[in-house]
Amino acid sequence: MDFFINFTSYLGSVNTFTLWLIMLLFSFSSILIFLRLFGYVGLYVYSALAIIIGNIQVLKTVDFFYSPEPVALGTVLFASTFLCTDILSEHFGKDKAKKNVLIGFVGFLFITIMMLITIGFNPSQIDWVQESLANVFTPMTRFFIASMIAYLASQYFDVWIYSKIKSFTTNKFLWLRNNLSTILSSLVDNTVFSILAWIILNPNPESFYNVLMIYIFGTYVLRIFIALIDTPFMYLSKKFIPK
Repeated sequence: MDFFINFTSYLGSVNTFTLWLIMLLFSFSSILIFLRLFGYVGLYVYSALAIIIGNIQVLKTVDFFYSPEPVALGTVLFASTFLCTDILSEHFGKDKAKKNVLIGFVGFLFITIMMLITIGFNPSQIDWVQESLANVFTPMTRFFIASMIAYLASQYFDVWIYSKIKSFTTNKFLWLRNNLSTILSSLVDNTVFSILAWIILNPNPESFYNVLMIYIFGTYVLRIFIALIDTPFMYLSKKFIPK
Protein backbone atom coordinates (compact mmCIF):
# COMPACT_ATOMS: atom_id res chain seq x y z
CA MET A 1 0.00 0.00 0.00
CA ASP A 2 1.13 3.57 -0.67
CA PHE A 3 3.21 5.22 2.07
CA PHE A 4 0.99 8.29 2.35
CA ILE A 5 -2.16 6.18 2.58
CA ASN A 6 -0.52 4.17 5.35
CA PHE A 7 0.58 7.36 7.07
CA THR A 8 -2.86 9.00 7.07
CA SER A 9 -4.43 5.72 8.21
CA TYR A 10 -2.04 5.65 11.15
CA LEU A 11 -2.83 9.27 12.01
CA GLY A 12 -6.51 8.33 12.02
CA SER A 13 -5.81 5.98 14.93
CA VAL A 14 -4.26 8.78 17.02
CA ASN A 15 -6.38 10.58 19.62
CA THR A 16 -7.95 13.71 18.08
CA PHE A 17 -6.61 16.14 20.67
CA THR A 18 -3.13 14.60 20.50
CA LEU A 19 -3.08 14.94 16.72
CA TRP A 20 -4.35 18.51 17.00
CA LEU A 21 -1.55 19.30 19.48
CA ILE A 22 1.04 17.79 17.13
CA MET A 23 -0.26 20.01 14.32
CA LEU A 24 -0.10 23.03 16.62
CA LEU A 25 3.51 22.43 17.64
CA PHE A 26 4.49 21.65 14.05
CA SER A 27 2.97 24.95 12.88
CA PHE A 28 4.75 27.04 15.52
CA SER A 29 8.04 25.22 14.95
CA SER A 30 7.69 25.81 11.20
CA ILE A 31 7.35 29.55 11.81
CA LEU A 32 10.73 29.56 13.57
CA ILE A 33 12.29 27.46 10.80
CA PHE A 34 10.92 29.79 8.10
CA LEU A 35 12.27 32.72 10.10
CA ARG A 36 15.71 31.12 10.43
CA LEU A 37 15.97 30.16 6.76
CA PHE A 38 14.51 33.28 5.12
CA GLY A 39 14.28 36.03 7.73
CA TYR A 40 11.12 38.14 7.80
CA VAL A 41 10.37 37.10 4.20
CA GLY A 42 9.93 33.56 5.51
CA LEU A 43 7.10 34.78 7.74
CA TYR A 44 5.44 36.36 4.70
CA VAL A 45 5.61 32.99 2.95
CA TYR A 46 4.33 31.09 5.98
CA SER A 47 1.40 33.47 6.51
CA ALA A 48 0.25 33.19 2.90
CA LEU A 49 0.45 29.39 3.05
CA ALA A 50 -1.33 29.28 6.42
CA ILE A 51 -4.25 31.39 5.19
CA ILE A 52 -4.67 29.30 2.03
CA ILE A 53 -4.39 25.92 3.77
CA GLY A 54 -6.47 27.07 6.74
CA ASN A 55 -9.35 27.99 4.43
CA ILE A 56 -9.20 24.46 3.00
CA GLN A 57 -8.90 22.81 6.42
CA VAL A 58 -11.95 24.66 7.73
CA LEU A 59 -14.14 22.55 5.43
CA LYS A 60 -13.42 19.50 7.60
CA THR A 61 -15.03 19.04 11.01
CA VAL A 62 -13.90 16.76 13.84
CA ASP A 63 -15.22 15.79 17.26
CA PHE A 64 -13.48 17.50 20.17
CA PHE A 65 -13.88 16.45 23.79
CA TYR A 66 -14.94 19.91 24.98
CA SER A 67 -17.67 20.56 22.42
CA PRO A 68 -20.99 18.71 21.92
CA GLU A 69 -20.94 19.91 18.30
CA PRO A 70 -18.34 19.09 15.59
CA VAL A 71 -15.53 21.66 15.42
CA ALA A 72 -14.06 22.90 12.14
CA LEU A 73 -10.32 22.58 11.61
CA GLY A 74 -8.26 25.56 10.48
CA THR A 75 -8.12 27.22 13.89
CA VAL A 76 -4.45 26.32 14.39
CA LEU A 77 -3.27 27.80 11.10
CA PHE A 78 -5.41 30.95 11.36
CA ALA A 79 -4.21 31.54 14.93
CA SER A 80 -0.57 30.88 14.03
CA THR A 81 -0.60 33.90 11.72
CA PHE A 82 -0.97 36.12 14.80
CA LEU A 83 2.36 34.75 16.04
CA CYS A 84 3.88 35.80 12.69
CA THR A 85 2.59 39.37 12.98
CA ASP A 86 3.72 39.57 16.61
CA ILE A 87 7.24 38.41 15.71
CA LEU A 88 7.38 40.90 12.86
CA SER A 89 6.10 43.73 15.10
CA GLU A 90 8.58 42.84 17.83
CA HIS A 91 11.76 42.38 15.79
CA PHE A 92 11.20 44.07 12.42
CA GLY A 93 8.69 46.86 13.02
CA LYS A 94 5.01 47.61 12.57
CA ASP A 95 5.27 48.33 8.83
CA LYS A 96 6.56 44.84 8.01
CA ALA A 97 3.81 43.34 10.16
CA LYS A 98 1.19 45.28 8.19
CA LYS A 99 2.74 44.12 4.92
CA ASN A 100 2.49 40.53 6.15
CA VAL A 101 -1.27 40.96 6.60
CA LEU A 102 -1.66 42.29 3.07
CA ILE A 103 0.46 39.49 1.57
CA GLY A 104 -1.71 36.85 3.26
CA PHE A 105 -4.86 38.55 1.97
CA VAL A 106 -3.59 38.85 -1.61
CA GLY A 107 -2.26 35.28 -1.57
CA PHE A 108 -5.63 33.83 -0.65
CA LEU A 109 -7.45 36.09 -3.12
CA PHE A 110 -5.08 34.97 -5.89
CA ILE A 111 -5.57 31.24 -5.30
CA THR A 112 -9.35 31.69 -5.06
CA ILE A 113 -9.53 33.45 -8.43
CA MET A 114 -7.10 30.99 -10.05
CA MET A 115 -9.05 27.95 -8.83
CA LEU A 116 -12.38 29.44 -9.92
CA ILE A 117 -10.91 29.83 -13.43
CA THR A 118 -9.59 26.25 -13.25
CA ILE A 119 -12.99 24.89 -12.24
CA GLY A 120 -14.58 26.93 -15.05
CA PHE A 121 -12.79 24.86 -17.72
CA ASN A 122 -15.03 22.14 -19.15
CA PRO A 123 -13.49 18.83 -18.03
CA SER A 124 -12.64 16.04 -20.46
CA GLN A 125 -14.63 12.82 -20.51
CA ILE A 126 -11.91 10.99 -18.59
CA ASP A 127 -11.53 13.73 -15.95
CA TRP A 128 -12.13 12.51 -12.39
CA VAL A 129 -11.13 15.51 -10.28
CA GLN A 130 -13.56 18.27 -11.35
CA GLU A 131 -16.19 17.55 -8.71
CA SER A 132 -13.63 17.30 -5.92
CA LEU A 133 -11.99 20.59 -6.95
CA ALA A 134 -15.38 22.30 -7.12
CA ASN A 135 -16.33 21.05 -3.65
CA VAL A 136 -13.08 22.28 -2.09
CA PHE A 137 -12.31 25.49 -3.98
CA THR A 138 -15.72 27.00 -4.75
CA PRO A 139 -16.37 29.24 -1.73
CA MET A 140 -19.81 30.17 -0.46
CA THR A 141 -20.05 33.90 -1.11
CA ARG A 142 -21.06 34.95 2.39
CA PHE A 143 -18.36 32.84 4.03
CA PHE A 144 -15.73 34.15 1.63
CA ILE A 145 -16.66 37.80 2.25
CA ALA A 146 -16.95 37.28 6.01
CA SER A 147 -13.61 35.45 6.15
CA MET A 148 -11.69 38.11 4.22
CA ILE A 149 -13.14 41.02 6.21
CA ALA A 150 -12.55 39.22 9.53
CA TYR A 151 -8.97 38.43 8.52
CA LEU A 152 -8.12 42.04 7.68
CA ALA A 153 -9.91 43.46 10.73
CA SER A 154 -8.35 41.06 13.25
CA GLN A 155 -4.84 41.11 11.80
CA TYR A 156 -4.58 44.89 11.56
CA PHE A 157 -6.06 45.11 15.05
CA ASP A 158 -3.39 42.68 16.26
CA VAL A 159 -0.60 44.86 14.83
CA TRP A 160 -2.15 47.98 16.36
CA ILE A 161 -2.85 46.59 19.85
CA TYR A 162 0.56 44.87 20.04
CA SER A 163 2.27 48.18 19.27
CA LYS A 164 0.15 50.01 21.86
CA ILE A 165 0.87 47.48 24.60
CA LYS A 166 4.57 47.49 23.74
CA SER A 167 4.68 51.28 23.98
CA PHE A 168 2.63 51.35 27.20
CA THR A 169 4.89 48.79 28.92
CA THR A 170 8.06 50.46 27.58
CA ASN A 171 9.19 47.27 25.83
CA LYS A 172 8.82 45.13 28.97
CA PHE A 173 6.55 42.11 29.56
CA LEU A 174 6.86 40.40 26.19
CA TRP A 175 4.55 37.60 27.39
CA LEU A 176 1.84 40.15 28.19
CA ARG A 177 1.70 41.87 24.79
CA ASN A 178 2.03 38.55 22.97
CA ASN A 179 -0.82 36.86 24.86
CA LEU A 180 -3.11 39.86 25.23
CA SER A 181 -2.85 40.96 21.60
CA THR A 182 -3.46 37.43 20.30
CA ILE A 183 -6.38 36.73 22.64
CA LEU A 184 -8.11 40.02 21.82
CA SER A 185 -7.41 39.73 18.08
CA SER A 186 -8.81 36.20 18.03
CA LEU A 187 -11.98 37.49 19.63
CA VAL A 188 -12.23 40.18 16.93
CA ASP A 189 -11.73 37.51 14.25
CA ASN A 190 -14.40 35.18 15.67
CA THR A 191 -16.86 38.00 16.28
CA VAL A 192 -16.57 39.75 12.91
CA PHE A 193 -16.70 36.51 10.93
CA SER A 194 -19.61 35.01 12.89
CA ILE A 195 -21.79 38.12 12.80
CA LEU A 196 -21.21 38.64 9.08
CA ALA A 197 -21.53 34.98 8.04
CA TRP A 198 -24.40 33.90 10.27
CA ILE A 199 -26.45 37.10 10.71
CA ILE A 200 -25.77 39.99 8.32
CA LEU A 201 -25.04 38.02 5.12
CA ASN A 202 -27.15 34.98 5.98
CA PRO A 203 -30.48 34.80 4.08
CA ASN A 204 -31.89 32.97 7.13
CA PRO A 205 -30.16 34.79 10.01
CA GLU A 206 -29.33 32.89 13.19
CA SER A 207 -30.27 34.38 16.53
CA PHE A 208 -27.56 36.48 18.12
CA TYR A 209 -27.55 34.18 21.17
CA ASN A 210 -26.82 31.11 19.05
CA VAL A 211 -24.10 32.94 17.13
CA LEU A 212 -22.54 34.15 20.37
CA MET A 213 -22.55 30.78 22.14
CA ILE A 214 -21.88 28.40 19.24
CA TYR A 215 -19.79 30.31 16.71
CA ILE A 216 -18.05 33.12 18.60
CA PHE A 217 -17.24 31.26 21.83
CA GLY A 218 -17.36 27.80 20.22
CA THR A 219 -13.74 27.80 19.11
CA TYR A 220 -12.56 30.66 21.32
CA VAL A 221 -11.47 28.24 24.04
CA LEU A 222 -9.02 26.76 21.54
CA ARG A 223 -7.87 30.25 20.52
CA ILE A 224 -6.98 31.16 24.12
CA PHE A 225 -5.14 27.86 24.56
CA ILE A 226 -3.19 28.48 21.34
CA ALA A 227 -2.27 32.00 22.48
CA LEU A 228 -0.79 30.62 25.70
CA ILE A 229 1.11 27.86 23.89
CA ASP A 230 2.73 30.25 21.40
CA THR A 231 4.43 32.31 24.14
CA PRO A 232 7.61 30.16 24.36
CA PHE A 233 7.92 30.36 20.58
CA MET A 234 7.69 34.14 20.79
CA TYR A 235 10.64 34.19 23.20
CA LEU A 236 12.58 31.71 21.04
CA SER A 237 12.04 33.78 17.89
CA LYS A 238 14.89 36.15 18.77
CA LYS A 239 17.36 33.25 18.58
CA PHE A 240 16.08 32.26 15.13
CA ILE A 241 16.59 35.62 13.44
CA PRO A 242 19.34 35.18 10.80
CA LYS A 243 22.61 36.87 11.66
